[in-house]
Amino acid sequence: MIVSTAVGIFLSVNMLFYLELFGFNPIQNSFLYYLLACFLPIAFLIFPAKKNHSSIAWFDIVFFVVSLIIAIYFGTQGERMIMEGWEWNAPQLATYFSIVFWILLLEALRRTGGLVLAIICLAISLYPLISNSIPISFLQGQSYDFFTTARNHIMSANSVLGIPLTTFGNLIIGFLVFGVVLSHTGGGEFFFKLAQSLFGKYRGGEAKVAVVGSAFFGMLSGSAISNTITTGAMTIPAMKKSGYKPHYAAAIESVSSTGGTITPPIMGTAAFLMASFLAIPYFEIAIAAAIPALLYFIGLLVQADGYAAKNNLRGLPKEKIPSIWETLKGGWFFIFSLVMLIYFIVFLNSEGQAPYYATVVLFLVAMINKKTRMNVKQISEMVVDMGKVLAEIICIIAGVGLIVGALSATGVSFSFSRELVAAAGDSMFLILIAGAITSFILGMGMTVSAVYVFLAIIMAPALVQIGVDPIAAHLFVVYWATVSYITPPVALASFAAAGIAKSKPMKTGFTAMRLGAITYLIPFFIVYQPALIGRGTTMEIIVSVASAVIGVFILSSALEGYLIGFGTISNYLVRGLLILTGVLMLIPGELTDVIGIVVTFIIYITNFILTKNEKLEESNKKEAL
Repeated sequence: MIVSTAVGIFLSVNMLFYLELFGFNPIQNSFLYYLLACFLPIAFLIFPAKKNHSSIAWFDIVFFVVSLIIAIYFGTQGERMIMEGWEWNAPQLATYFSIVFWILLLEALRRTGGLVLAIICLAISLYPLISNSIPISFLQGQSYDFFTTARNHIMSANSVLGIPLTTFGNLIIGFLVFGVVLSHTGGGEFFFKLAQSLFGKYRGGEAKVAVVGSAFFGMLSGSAISNTITTGAMTIPAMKKSGYKPHYAAAIESVSSTGGTITPPIMGTAAFLMASFLAIPYFEIAIAAAIPALLYFIGLLVQADGYAAKNNLRGLPKEKIPSIWETLKGGWFFIFSLVMLIYFIVFLNSEGQAPYYATVVLFLVAMINKKTRMNVKQISEMVVDMGKVLAEIICIIAGVGLIVGALSATGVSFSFSRELVAAAGDSMFLILIAGAITSFILGMGMTVSAVYVFLAIIMAPALVQIGVDPIAAHLFVVYWATVSYITPPVALASFAAAGIAKSKPMKTGFTAMRLGAITYLIPFFIVYQPALIGRGTTMEIIVSVASAVIGVFILSSALEGYLIGFGTISNYLVRGLLILTGVLMLIPGELTDVIGIVVTFIIYITNFILTKNEKLEESNKKEAL
């Protein structure tokens, strides 16, 4: 794994920095095949065929050797493949290799992405065999025989070697490497301590630390489930000890961890794929996603604070709160590396190279520092971890490429969005509802990146066609793809957190739905109000963000049943009115903003008068006694 991972990273660096080391400078398709040769075979050694099997079986070794040989063969034939059009007419050996590689890729996908995702990719990859006989008009397309389908999937630039894998090779590898190095040098622990020093002293401090810490960690890991398990082991017991009920503590952790995967500057792999699909710089995606992510976490923090206020939960004891100065002094280079990363992305316009620069700076500083210096064994473990992460992601992304290839080859990706617009009668709201439901259902069995790739082909173009901002359309899909991680009946992140908290899974899932309610609404509002993703004049953005922040604050307070300056909201009529007010503030338009502000003001004034009268009556009673 160490050798394979090192070679894979060398290939990436050699390609992105145009080094041509040892005279090695493969063309694009050969480069991608060599990456597959580095990471696909080791998936058979580190991801068991069955969950309860920990040892390597004989067939794992066979799969390893065969996939390695085929990938290297294709890599050496890259130029000939293009010149002779092998995706249509290849030598017999290459055709047979394509079939075997197709099968091996699906098996690797099953091991890394799960059985459901593998079945979906298998079914759609076989679609070109029957597409012309489908009775539904907008699902009909060009059909191909089995051998042509296999060749197209493995040797064309539109399927396995399409946009997803190209994005992995040119962009994603560096960011994943940076995330692993940041984690192994102590970045996760540093950001958690930083959150403790900043928020630990406030009421419900443990929950606020969990929110901020999990956001940081999820941003680095890009995985809602692994983030929930990793940080949840620390945050959930701490929240329970401070007074949060088990199901509530688990829900906070799962919602925080899920939100971390859509938080800039290091978002999940879907964000990098989005940049490639839209053909725009990644930093534009990160900037557009910043405000929605901020609203997401404001909503969660407000509810966590409201729970603490209602139950009189205090912050961490002073002696348990790390000194912010000492924390920064011991881990300033983690923040510095993130600043370096952002600098290289934004100012030097070198997205592929940026994470490698930041990684080198971080690693060198960490090795100089005695506290974070790693020995040979620790460095080896770090490289192995890189290999595992890269193998898992490349298998999923290459497998998802089969979906892209099948829909592109048949022409369905173009007809589906056209027919969807026609069926919805150009109604943006109906298309958004269809997209939300589809994203949610697919998200139950597929990773966020897999759902995104599928819907970026068939759904996002329909939204763009009726006038939706392209970035807003793609972010809509990404947000709704994450919803299934906290929403029953699947709710993988919520159920993982429930296992740690020893709470009821379904109760945890429904609590997570309430805490993460903003994630169900924000995707719609960024479509109708592009200023929330930075698309508009400075004044439009300021007004929209201010209105949205107030709306999220009011809505989250009403959902929790506690409003700062008001107290516990025991009257359900007032609570419902505040929920409506919060939604009005999120809806674009001056009239809805004015109505929302006026209603909120009236509620505050009415409560102030009633509270004053109650105090006056109590005072009069005491005087009479």
